[in-house]
Amino acid sequence: MADSQAIRATFAGMVEQFAPDKAAGLDATIAFNLAGDNGGLFWIKIADGAAEAGAGSIASADMTVNASADDWFAVASGELNPLQAFMTGKLKIQGDMGLAMKMQSLFAG
Repeated sequence: MADSQAIRATFAGMVEQFAPDKAAGLDATIAFNLAGDNGGLFWIKIADGAAEAGAGSIASADMTVNASADDWFAVASGELNPLQAFMTGKLKIQGDMGLAMKMQSLFAG
């Protein structure tokens, strides 16, 4: 089980691995609703070729990822394939599915 610090670190890691060349013209907000121990609300904003992350609720997200904190950590750390997690219901997406399909390339820096 990942602790809250490790969960928060996954979002900082995504910002570090952000690939601005893959985000040309993209202006989007992704919300993360992580359930269970060490879960919480997080977000990533992509605009003007940059990404920033934060904690807490965010208004009008283009896409929301719903998962347990442990399943999200497994996906973010490469232990669980994101497509497999989605297909088995461990990761649920609401909103812009096109954005969901781009996530892996956006944060593959």
